[in-house]
Amino acid sequence: LLFDNCLSMKSQKPELQQKQWAPAQYNSTGVSQAVAPPPARHPAQNGQQTRAPVPPSQYNGPPGQLQLPQAYQSHPPPHPPQSHPPPHPPQSHPPQGFPPPHPPQSHPPSHPPQSHPPQGFPPPQPPQSHPPQGFPPQQPPQSHPPQGFPPPQPPQSHPPQGFPPPQAPQRHPPPPPTQGYPQQPQGYPAPSTANYQPNQLTQSSAQQPGIHQMSPPANIRSPQQQQRSLHPDQMPSAVHVLEDDLRRFQASASLSSSGTRHYESGPANIGRPPPLVTSVDRLIMTDCGSSLPTFMRPTLSSVPRTSDLLKSSGGLAMGLIVAPMMPATKSGSGGSVAIATSELGGSGGGGGEDSIVRCIRCRAYMSPYMAWLDGGRRFQCGFCGARTDTPQSYFAHLDQTGCRVDAAYRLELRLGSYELPAPGLEYRRGDRATFNESPPPGIVFAIDVSYRAVHSGLTALVCDHLRRRLPAFLPSETAPDGQTQISPRVGFLTYDRSVHFYNLSASLSQPQSLIVSDLEEPFAPLGAAISGGFLVDLSSSATLIDQLLESIPQQFAGTAVSDIILGPVVEATLDAFTSCGSVGKLVLLHTGLPTCESAPGKLLQRDNRKLLGTEKESSLLSPVGDYYEALAKRCSDSGLGVDLFVCTDAAYADVATLGQLPFITGGSLYKYASFRSDTHGNQLASDLELAVSNCLAFDCSMRIRTSAGISCSDIHGGFNIVGEGILEAGAFSSDRAVAVELRHDSKLADDDAEPVLAQCALLYTGLSGHRRVRVHNLALATTGQLADMYRSADVDATLNLLVKAALKLLLKKGPLEARSALVSPCVGILTAYRRHCVSAGSSMGQLILPETLKLLPVYVNAIVKSDAFQGADISTDDRSYLMYLCSMMDAVASNVYFYPRLMPVHHLPPSREADDESDSDEAQDGVGDGEESDSADLCELNLKQIRCSVDRLKQNGVYLLENGIVMFLWLGSKVSSTWLLSVFGVNSVANVRCDQTELPRLDTPASRLIRRLVDEIRLRRRRHLRLYIVRPGDKFESWFLNFLVEDRASDFSANGEGWGSSYVDFLLHVHKEIRSKLG
Repeated sequence: LLFDNCLSMKSQKPELQQKQWAPAQYNSTGVSQAVAPPPARHPAQNGQQTRAPVPPSQYNGPPGQLQLPQAYQSHPPPHPPQSHPPPHPPQSHPPQGFPPPHPPQSHPPSHPPQSHPPQGFPPPQPPQSHPPQGFPPQQPPQSHPPQGFPPPQPPQSHPPQGFPPPQAPQRHPPPPPTQGYPQQPQGYPAPSTANYQPNQLTQSSAQQPGIHQMSPPANIRSPQQQQRSLHPDQMPSAVHVLEDDLRRFQASASLSSSGTRHYESGPANIGRPPPLVTSVDRLIMTDCGSSLPTFMRPTLSSVPRTSDLLKSSGGLAMGLIVAPMMPATKSGSGGSVAIATSELGGSGGGGGEDSIVRCIRCRAYMSPYMAWLDGGRRFQCGFCGARTDTPQSYFAHLDQTGCRVDAAYRLELRLGSYELPAPGLEYRRGDRATFNESPPPGIVFAIDVSYRAVHSGLTALVCDHLRRRLPAFLPSETAPDGQTQISPRVGFLTYDRSVHFYNLSASLSQPQSLIVSDLEEPFAPLGAAISGGFLVDLSSSATLIDQLLESIPQQFAGTAVSDIILGPVVEATLDAFTSCGSVGKLVLLHTGLPTCESAPGKLLQRDNRKLLGTEKESSLLSPVGDYYEALAKRCSDSGLGVDLFVCTDAAYADVATLGQLPFITGGSLYKYASFRSDTHGNQLASDLELAVSNCLAFDCSMRIRTSAGISCSDIHGGFNIVGEGILEAGAFSSDRAVAVELRHDSKLADDDAEPVLAQCALLYTGLSGHRRVRVHNLALATTGQLADMYRSADVDATLNLLVKAALKLLLKKGPLEARSALVSPCVGILTAYRRHCVSAGSSMGQLILPETLKLLPVYVNAIVKSDAFQGADISTDDRSYLMYLCSMMDAVASNVYFYPRLMPVHHLPPSREADDESDSDEAQDGVGDGEESDSADLCELNLKQIRCSVDRLKQNGVYLLENGIVMFLWLGSKVSSTWLLSVFGVNSVANVRCDQTELPRLDTPASRLIRRLVDEIRLRRRRHLRLYIVRPGDKFESWFLNFLVEDRASDFSANGEGWGSSYVDFLLHVHKEIRSKLG
């Protein structure tokens, strides 16, 4: 009987061979088309023909389709019977990143007969004798995981993102068998990006017609084996999407009279998503009536007209990312574009003759979207619709189009962003309105002088740096007269278990020390004369300041005080500012947990790392008590911001509680693990300069206004929220951003010509002490179509809002709820798109992604396995620190943190010697046609980013990875000796010192360019990124590999289903969930 069956199957083989199809070809709408079968050849030679994708602005059809392996299609195809050996030898090593196949059964079934897979699929693999190079041995799993996920791996601890690792690495990338190409399993087509479209992914070979209707045989391959046909190069690539976005906007930018191309943020681009955050720095941005995306970035550029339409999207967020003090950049050079200042005045809104013209009802500031009536005698508000009489001093006639004749000369009528002077008392907050004259803001440096601070070198380091560099980095502002430069006043105090004030009045011959030991009710001891003794002009008291900073390390060199305070320091400083009606910032340089018994704000040791990664971790990561929260709100009300530098050793400092001071007051937070002045000195000094120089706004009040039918429902990102869409802060650092959630109050008008308006007004005190208001206006289109919402979605703004909302949820309900708040919208958005925007004839085996959101899966997967959301192997303080940072980030910082920049740098500078000893293909992938100038910046060098995967690393290459917090320089084992000599002064990788945090200063072009590149990255991130030099097998390599977010996390099995999975695993999981929701 078995022999007869074999004969019968053998006779059917020619018929099966005649029914083979050619690979499917896709047109611009994503519909597959049958073509004539090509001549038989190896699957690696069958190049797929694709057409270029339509740009999003012109795209009307369905987006690119993601063809998943057969295991995830509705009908898995069976394997035809085998009558001859497979055409390719079996593979002894599984593909990199996948687990070995299950061991064979001890008694294999005698029937059905053996079969081989369809054409283009690899044959069944024999049992693996040893794991791939660089990975630990794996044990056969005891149970099968859910479909779409590989067997769980043994948990491995990994260091935090931004902190040194506690142990040796677990893996390192294997060297490629041939130079220039990563190792590929036999039987698979080699990856090729020549014809790759980032929004299209197809099967590696064609299917045979009719086979999918048959039942699968008993010996069908496991899902893990079938999953291997999905190669990472076939998935949407973040790198390709970012490059395509830049090219598209550069090609579509408006051509100015000077021949340069500008991106215009105005009526010309209303309803279209702005450039991605990675493209903004490379474009020349022009304000043409709507705020630049640097200041206000919407999640949807086309707002749905009803709340039901928004709900039907499955999770699309409607909101704004607002960074009002962010410095705008132009032409990729990183230079600042000054906000234009308007001298707008009049008697509108019921004010005096010199008040600002505003809407009489909603108090909105002037914008290009006000309608002028009655020949210019009245204007209609674009936000609430109220009509306000135009002040006589602000009146102007209208032209034939209904616009004011002076619109071209009034900045508030033609720009989306502008500033106004606000000298009236109505624009002062609190008790500051009682002072006739506003003094310049003050900056106070509070230096810890306890035993821990002195012996770690913190006290001496800070005093020495301030003495040498304070005049250089203290910011200044031009006075209203246009000639005088005004800088903030400065003050100094030290503390351990008491507070030491210093009188630095210019009339004294030497500094005077005043000690406050009353910790129950701390106060400023200088009384009414504090404005002349504690806060002083830097130039007038330069000699006394120099004497003080030189004497402090000597005075406390032999201290034995180990108990420290913190709350009384802030309270005493707050009393000093309120006594003279001044505003400003307090810079705290602190070393540990406040443990003084008699001081308010004492904290107890409550660290329990066993709770991290469990549902009880929210109690550990949440602030304890309400003292520091109430103190931070008092500081915000009084116009005092707080910057906190936590320079602790390995001891617990309760960053979750202390971090409320900068989080609510609008300051910045910095933390240095195991601080030592010799290792962290440069980093602390640089961060201190950036923190002081980047804060230009004090005593802030910000309000978000929206047009009728839309309102602000919530604000994420810190600060003191005092009302709907209203927040207050003692200061507003330039790198701080908030995420604003919007909601529908009523149905929007069906008129396409009536946009939705949003206005951010920030009232603040500048460095000169004068009040100003910075206004940002944004116009958005409305739509009644779900497809328009998807076309206008912005992935960067969406993820920033989702992350900040999820972090707030983590503290309330735990980590699983927070991660689900990220994954569920991802699945829901793609499900709704498949249900409502894709033709019914599309195959269920295709994962179809919207053009604007095709990076949503890779970004969400990187977020849920980041240390901010699941860092169970890091310290509690490190986890809290990362959570605070993510909550305060703008869209640029969050993008680079969750998907780090990985760039090959071994071809800097381009030279014949380097090209001769390195792979030429790598040169084309790594560096473009950049200039060879030693002073070139990132844009001039034209560095090419590569995907964050270990498969992209080559042993003859050098790669720079940065995520906005930390930076790595990874050296392959076969790096050119010429490159090593020019950068490190050694001829072997083994001789490179990996304990150094700065590159050697050599007089070579390569050394100058690499150091220039590192400095440029630190400047752009507005933070000193500590550099780690990594070699294969070093202790830092496992930490470095954790940032390759497209790979599987080392502790995958410890994270539950899906957490820590690779990009491939997560994409298959998302597709499985979509198919489940669609039935």
